[in-house]
Amino acid sequence: MDAYKLMKELRVNYEQEVFYLPKETGLVLIESSTRDESRISAKCRDVQVEDLWSLTSFFGYSTQTFVLAVNLLDRFLALMRIQPKHLSCVSLSCLHMAAKVTEEECDVTSSDELIRIGQARFTASDLCRMEKIVSEKLDFKSKPITALTFLQLYHQIALSHSMDRKETLSLEKLEAQLKACLCRISFSKAKPSVLALSLLRLQIIAVQSEDMLEIASHIQRHLKIADGELRLWSERVAQCLSDYASPECSKPNHRKLQWIVSRRTAQNLHASRSVPELPTIPEGGWGESESEDSCEDVMSSGEESLSSSLGSDAEGPYFPLHYRQQRDRGHLLA
Repeated sequence: MDAYKLMKELRVNYEQEVFYLPKETGLVLIESSTRDESRISAKCRDVQVEDLWSLTSFFGYSTQTFVLAVNLLDRFLALMRIQPKHLSCVSLSCLHMAAKVTEEECDVTSSDELIRIGQARFTASDLCRMEKIVSEKLDFKSKPITALTFLQLYHQIALSHSMDRKETLSLEKLEAQLKACLCRISFSKAKPSVLALSLLRLQIIAVQSEDMLEIASHIQRHLKIADGELRLWSERVAQCLSDYASPECSKPNHRKLQWIVSRRTAQNLHASRSVPELPTIPEGGWGESESEDSCEDVMSSGEESLSSSLGSDAEGPYFPLHYRQQRDRGHLLA
């Protein structure tokens, strides 16, 4: 695609991004909630997104699937007031919906397998009903515009103007850094176009490319992004990536995500499914009279996220190692 068409597409996406942003008032409520309240807290949400990152890597899903799942999750959480015990079902529903949109049909894992690997305690029927709820509440009909949309366009524009620097501007590294940012709910309040440009500028500064920095400035002027807004989010992105690179930061670690079992046990795991301990969602649980900012206790109680069930550092048996995450971390910390 030539530069003119890229800039035109960029402008169209910029004008449409506002329709796919989570409600800021809802995000603020989540950030102000504490973990002992009967509603989702920022920490609870962030842990769930890290679980989605792990599952995305395990199933070999693309970055687009992960980013779309997080977008659906944040928009739903900012719109509906749900309890922590429902979060696992909501997040896995968002992942399953995203995969069905972005992945090849033959690569989309089944509901039963997603629930089993996700160590969730609800049924495939629960997951299906939750997908319908999320789809209806968000009016989900097409792929939303996300930070990844802009990141890919920015990368193409930069390379189309500076062909000699292909080796130094890595889209793969940019995608890995975007995933790290999305693990913090604070970045859900950033405009996708601004968040993506912040990531691009930081990498350009790192590779010390004056011509590409001018291209980034041209993109900023084309979209009329204010200097103060870009500076604010660039500083936050830089701090996030610095924190993420530190050894004190807890991040998805797939070297701990292994089952060590005998062949017979492995065969039994594939041959049988554990029966969920809890009932499915009642038929009348989500009535038409529901308010837009609340929901009834319609699901099985006692659901746990992957991380919370294993402890804060994700110790213990999990699921098999997937090699893509190791590659992502290498690009992120490079």
